[in-house]
This record gives sequence, C-alpha cells and structure tokens, in this order.
Amino acid sequence: MKLILIVSLLTLHLALSEEEIKKDEGVLVLTKKNFASALSDIEHILVEFYAPWCGHCKSLAPEYAKAAQKLASDGSPIKLAKVDATEEQELAEEHGIRGYPTLKFFRNGKPSEYTGGRTSEEIVNWLLKKTGPPAVDLKNGDQSKAFIEDNEVAVIGFFKDQSSEKAKTFLSVAAVLDDVKFGITSDEEVYADHDVSDDAIVLFKKFDDGRVNFDGEWTEDAVKTFVQGESLPLVVEFNHETASKIFGGEIKSHLLIFVSKISEQYQKAYEAAKQLARDFRGKLLFVTVDTEEEDHQRIIEFFGIKKTELPTMRLIKLEEDMTKYKPENPELTAENMKSFVQAFLDNKLKPHLLSEEIPEDWDSKPVKVLVAKNFREVVLDETKDVLVEFYAPWCGHCKQLTPIYEKLAEKYKDNQSIVIAKMDATVNELEDTKIQSFPTIKLYKKGDNKVVDYKEKRTLEAFVKFIADETGIVVEEPTPEAKEEEEEEVHAKDEL
Repeated sequence: MKLILIVSLLTLHLALSEEEIKKDEGVLVLTKKNFASALSDIEHILVEFYAPWCGHCKSLAPEYAKAAQKLASDGSPIKLAKVDATEEQELAEEHGIRGYPTLKFFRNGKPSEYTGGRTSEEIVNWLLKKTGPPAVDLKNGDQSKAFIEDNEVAVIGFFKDQSSEKAKTFLSVAAVLDDVKFGITSDEEVYADHDVSDDAIVLFKKFDDGRVNFDGEWTEDAVKTFVQGESLPLVVEFNHETASKIFGGEIKSHLLIFVSKISEQYQKAYEAAKQLARDFRGKLLFVTVDTEEEDHQRIIEFFGIKKTELPTMRLIKLEEDMTKYKPENPELTAENMKSFVQAFLDNKLKPHLLSEEIPEDWDSKPVKVLVAKNFREVVLDETKDVLVEFYAPWCGHCKQLTPIYEKLAEKYKDNQSIVIAKMDATVNELEDTKIQSFPTIKLYKKGDNKVVDYKEKRTLEAFVKFIADETGIVVEEPTPEAKEEEEEEVHAKDEL
C-alpha cells in the first residue's frame, strides 16, 4: 500500500511538473521556477537563451519550433526549450549567457555548448547525433536507398568488419561532424547496389557530381577534410540555411562574390567561380551573396561595400580575426578571380581596413567619437587615459549601455587627464585590435599606452571605481545641497 502511494505521488509530481511548463509551438517555456525540474525530468534537452528584440533570435524561432515539432512527431524523448534571458536575468547569469541566442545542450542536467547549425534539419541532426550512434546501421538495400534519398548529403561507410581500424576512423569522424548524416553497412546487397567491393567511404549529394569516392589516406584528418570539402557545393549561395555551414566550417578562407542574382553578371560570375572552385577545393570556399536580398545588407555593410562598388568581391580569412581583403580590380571574371585568390594564398595582399571619415563635431560632446582615421592620434596620446567603447549600432547591449556611458562621460568632461570615447567597430577597423563581441571596452593608460580590458559590471558606479583603481582619477561627488541647486536650476530653465 505504501509503495502504491509513493508511486502515485511521484506520478502526480511529474504530471504537475509537466503542467507547469507551458509550450509555445512545441517549445517548452522555461523560467527560474521550472528550470531545475525540467532538467531533472528530461534526460536530453536543448535550451535557447534569447532576447525578444534580437534579430538572430527572431530568425531562429521558426526553425527552432519546426525542430521541436519534428522530434515530437517522431516520438523522440529529446525536448527543445527556451528562456527569455531579458526576463530571467538571474537564470541567464547563472549559465554565463553573454549574447543572443545562446543554445546549451543538457544531458542529465549537465550542460555543454551547442555547436550545430540553425536550420530545423541541422538542429535535429545534431541532437540525434549527440544522443544516438554516430552512424545509422544500414542493413539492406532499401534502407540505404532511403537514407540517400532523404538527405541532401549522405555519407556511407562500407566495412565488412565494423570493428576494424578503418571503420573506427570513419565512426570517429561521424561523431564530430554534426551537420552531415552518416551511415555504415556490411550488407552485401548494399555493396552490390553501389558497386563497392572493398572497404570504402562514399559521399552522395544532390548537387555537383552526385557521388564522390574517398581515395585518401585512412586518417581522421583526411576523412574529415574529404567530407567537409565535398558536402558543400563548389559555389555556395549565402542564405539563412547555409550561413552556419559557411562560417562554422573547417575551411576558413572565403571568396565572397557580391552580385545581384537577377542581373546579367550573375550567371557569368557563377560559372567563373565554379570553374575555379575545383582547383582550390579544400583551400578556399567560393560563396555568392545576392545583393538584392534585404537580409544580406548586414554582410554588405560588414565588408564596407558601397552600392556604387557593386558587383564586386572580397576575401576573408576567419582564423586571422576576420581579416578582409579588397581586390584592386573588382571584375568578376575567372582570370581576375584567380589572380586575386592566388595573390591571397601567396600572402601578397595587404588587409583592407575600414574607416569612416572623421566627423567635424567628433569632440563636441562628453563622449568623443572615434573612427579608424583619428584613433591613434586620440587614444595613444601619452598625456591622457582614454576609455573606449567599441560598439555596433544594432547591438542591444550597446543600446542599453548608452545612457550609462553618457553619464560617465559627463562626470569627467572637465577633467583634462581622461577621455571617454566610443567607436563604431562595424565600420572602423584597426590593424592591431580585433573586436570579437559588442560592446568591448578598453582603457588605454597614459604614459605607456598599456591596454586594460574592462570586465566589470556595466553600471555607472562600477565604471567610476574601475577608472579610480586604474588611473587614480577620483571624481568628487556633489553634496546634497549642490545637487538640489542644480535640480532647481534645471527646473527654472525648463519653465523658461
């Protein structure tokens, strides 16, 4: 009787826990109150920490919901959840959330970083790979045909002995490449269907050559490079679905071709790029960016490309802190593209650094406005300490910081020893300072120009303490009487 009562109470507890967690299009809505119970009750759960105003979060939302619905329809126990980090700030702080969206995968309550793509298919594939075998066991011809048909890219390992060293190498690669589906087989019928007689890896794809056989050295690096290089088209079209594969892949050097897809130049540029892409496969990724798409304006701005410059091309090297290169000749011909790419690979190009013109009123307000062209002159002035906020106009955290930063500058506006400044780092670049996130705040100390990164809270009090600790500059707070007089003065001006 006692056992029945305990089981009943546990069942009731789980039922109540499930009722407490609301769903939005199949996605669990988590809060501080139900977060711990969700992690306790659900073995595998992917959690998105988001901000309602975040553009990337809005783009992810429909794909995230589709992924949750797909898993549910397939009867998977894996759940997708989300947390509004602007409402649940304490929860976001506990999990070290610094940007949006941030996705974390919890297995039995233990977190790990989500490293998959942002489409529903990529999310589902990543989760299935993390919670199941790295490669699907294909036991007959029908299963192998369905596997190839159901996936844009399908990699099949053919191994008579699945415990062999070659098979282990294949499975090790399958375990780390989350955005590609892997299958494995020892079935004779599958061997015959695909004209395979010995151990082999075959990549099937619904573009370019259709099928590619691995013929390299049987090492993890070689197999991984083969799969990654062949799983993308020779020329990739930049869009929401491919962005994560382009910028998150192993190939970190990209030639981006900015051209309108409805223009006469598009097909010629595409064919020229495709002609070259075979020769540079594995070294460089060729990407087209449709300049007519409104969603692509951000990437065009990122490269500092003006409308009058289109169509054009740029090179970027991601492993070198997003270093960009601009061609002397922007013509989108095969010969010109090849010359540009070869000069890049031969290290004969100089980085292209963006800069706005110096505003006439750059120093008219307490917060001084910096651009790349006046940065060194202002910041490296050995007679002054200079605090610089590197910001992005679209960054929500930067917008939240603005009133605090302006109050900070107001406090020091009459002090000749310190400068409070800001720079739009999306359109101004520095050779020796690479900004990875927004806002980034740095103090350049007078005398030796030593750089100190600001890592404290973004409050007025924290900034004032930081400046005092690092520079010795202390701002005297006005007395209550002085504050009252100032308020009366402001009030009198308002009445006038």
